[in-house]
Amino acid sequence: MDLLRDNRILLGVSGGIAAYKAPELVRRLRDAGADVHVVLTAAAARFVSPLSLEVVSEHPVGADLWAPGRDSRIVHTDAGKDADLILLAPATADLIGRIRHGLADDLLATTVMACHTPVLVCPSMNTEMLANPFVRENLAALSADPRYTLLEPGVGLLACGVHGPGRLPDPPEIIEAAAAVLTAKDLAGVRVTLSAGPTREAIDPVRFLSNRSTGTMGFALARAFAAAGAEVTLVAGPVALRTPVGVARRVDVVTAADLLGAVERAWEGTDVLVMTAAVADFRPTTVAADKLKKGDLGAATSMPLERTADVLATMTARPGRDQKLLIGFAAETRDVEGYARRKLAAKGLDWIVANDVAAEGVGFGPGDNAAVLIGRDGAAHPFPRASKEALATRLVAALAPTLAARSRRDG
Repeated sequence: MDLLRDNRILLGVSGGIAAYKAPELVRRLRDAGADVHVVLTAAAARFVSPLSLEVVSEHPVGADLWAPGRDSRIVHTDAGKDADLILLAPATADLIGRIRHGLADDLLATTVMACHTPVLVCPSMNTEMLANPFVRENLAALSADPRYTLLEPGVGLLACGVHGPGRLPDPPEIIEAAAAVLTAKDLAGVRVTLSAGPTREAIDPVRFLSNRSTGTMGFALARAFAAAGAEVTLVAGPVALRTPVGVARRVDVVTAADLLGAVERAWEGTDVLVMTAAVADFRPTTVAADKLKKGDLGAATSMPLERTADVLATMTARPGRDQKLLIGFAAETRDVEGYARRKLAAKGLDWIVANDVAAEGVGFGPGDNAAVLIGRDGAAHPFPRASKEALATRLVAALAPTLAARSRRDG
């Protein structure tokens, strides 16, 4: 994952129990490509060692408002200005309240006050504290300021023994949220419906026909569209993936018929339909009510199948298709570009993304991918091998000017 490549992050750690997670967060931020500097409050230093953060960040850790800066620099006025993003994780009720009311009595709060750098706030605290009306008021005030972005805390078992909201989100969620803050909102106002993952067609109550899709590429694209400001509806087949940060809504489906129904329901409110899902082409004509035994399966010389609905072809025939943009995917094992071009024409798409799933090291599952983006005009734009997150970001960036222009024209 290289979502934060070439970005400088100032991580502010305040004094909640979740501060112990800061070294791991620093490591993961660096894995995502960021240059990470850390400022620690006095209370946070009771939970995590400044030395550990210095080791993992490979930079001195700021903790003292009165410490002299190198080369006569004023630390609290320069640190925030040098960063692309200030990340407050964990952000305690105390820190949130002081920032909201303009109080600057330690290095971290003063650093935030002394610059205009965007701030991602990751609240983490006891459930009852999070629900306190004064804390909610402070959070709402920060959220209303365009400089501040809030990442909702997770729900789980907290250190106090209470199960509820208040836990610090895991590093992948924080990294996605940070990348979204740093991404230009070129697709603000564009409504994207995106399908991802496989479908399953039942044989009996325990068996089904499916394929090797994991939904990883589709979920990466959903994140990238949301980061660029689009309102994303994610229609997800049966996958074990977390909803990406910023996705407006998720609809879980199982069969091809389920997927078609979800896309049809979203159609009127969609500007762009992106079909990354690997939809099953066939399903059994009948589904056994009980589990079939080995003898029954062994005795069968064939399993009657019928075609499932062609979702893309169905949607291109829907009223209003001319006001929308349709993007398909072609996962092929040979003559990749040729098959993709024929699919583009046969289904009346605006673009198609072709990738070779037989190539070594790319294709299904987590890891890397490579693709060719082909437009209705016949132009092909190759995207070399990269992580799926990076590839998704580049694909969305390539599509964004046309998507945004179409949205403005139709609006």
